[in-house]
Amino acid sequence: MLPRLLLLICAPLCEPAGLLLIVSPSHPTEGSPVTLTCKMPSLRSSDAQFQFCFFRDARALGPGWSSSPKLQIANMWKEDSGSYWCEAQTIASKVLRSWRSQINVHRVPVADVSLETQPPGGQVMEGDRLVLICSVAMGTGNITFLWYKGAIGLNLQTKTQRSLTAEYEIPAARENDAEQYYCVAENGYGPRPSGLVSITVRIPVSRPILMLKAPRAQAVVGDVLKLHCEALRGSHPILYWFYHEDVILGSSSAPSGGGASFNISLTAEHSGNYSCEANNGLGAQRSEEVTLNFTVPTGARSNHLTSGVIEGLLGTLGPATVALLFCYGLKRKIGRRSTRDPLRSLPSPVPQEFPYLNSPTPGQLQPTYENVNVVSGHDVYSLVYYNQPEQESAAAETLGTHMEDQVSLDIYSRLRKANITDVDYEEAM
Repeated sequence: MLPRLLLLICAPLCEPAGLLLIVSPSHPTEGSPVTLTCKMPSLRSSDAQFQFCFFRDARALGPGWSSSPKLQIANMWKEDSGSYWCEAQTIASKVLRSWRSQINVHRVPVADVSLETQPPGGQVMEGDRLVLICSVAMGTGNITFLWYKGAIGLNLQTKTQRSLTAEYEIPAARENDAEQYYCVAENGYGPRPSGLVSITVRIPVSRPILMLKAPRAQAVVGDVLKLHCEALRGSHPILYWFYHEDVILGSSSAPSGGGASFNISLTAEHSGNYSCEANNGLGAQRSEEVTLNFTVPTGARSNHLTSGVIEGLLGTLGPATVALLFCYGLKRKIGRRSTRDPLRSLPSPVPQEFPYLNSPTPGQLQPTYENVNVVSGHDVYSLVYYNQPEQESAAAETLGTHMEDQVSLDIYSRLRKANITDVDYEEAM
């Protein structure tokens, strides 16, 4: 109020008599300093000391009246544009006033808007702090910054400040914060957008789930077992390791999710506990153990049993038993070959049976001869049936056949050691 009152009082008495206002620079831009100088060319050093005051649009600037003919303004803004003048006076003289000078402060439009992230690179761990920094290379005055998420441009925040940079903070990043972001800056000359920045939220793997898949309800030796391991959460790619009793079976990668699988062909040694491990570089997680018990076929066990029994017999009974077993095996082999020989079982469209029954002697088996067909001329082919005791079971017969095959092989090996040639053996068989 006091400077305004003084201005009104002295206005009629003030005359612009040789007083100049010098503005440096004459065309300031926003944010730059300006120096105002009130100069009296006719003033001599012997003259009395003057008091000076600077005004803008009828308002006194700075400290008011002072002995300094200069006024320093640190930063000029767009709203500082207006009409400026200065006044000077002594105690004994009237007040002198300069001509008015119009000062227009120029605003620099924003340019080169960019968006950066902290941490750098746009990758952040789940739960960590994420900062989006919007910057302009140039621009003056109050700049309005806006942050947007996604292609549809969801506005996240708006800030207005006299600064070339502004920040938007996400205190704890979550999985749904993984998106594209951009910012916009403007200071009255139109909005200027930044480029898109992709944010990736890195998520450690969760504890994986292991599943065992077999071709049947009760797996057996020889089946292909499929091990499938999958972590339901975690950033890709994920590397999976498969274990049997804590021994590594192999590994498989899942570049884009969905888990990974590993196949093995079951043997008797594959019974036990299985597990898997998932790792995406942010920490490994191990699954719970899955126990697999499967059946070993009885045929495999009987093969081992038969082989062991025969080896024991051959090693214990000696050469006499070997000769007897050779004769027995030779007889049964010739019998089986005759039944399998196609020349002795020729088909006939009209079979005819001609039974020849002979009275048996006491204590002997009773053979039955049957004429089964007449092929041509007077050639007659016959089959001979022996009535076997009923107490011989089918299981014993099967085991006997298997033992015969095994005996033949072992006898052949023994004969080779006894210098009996292959030709002699083949002729005998």
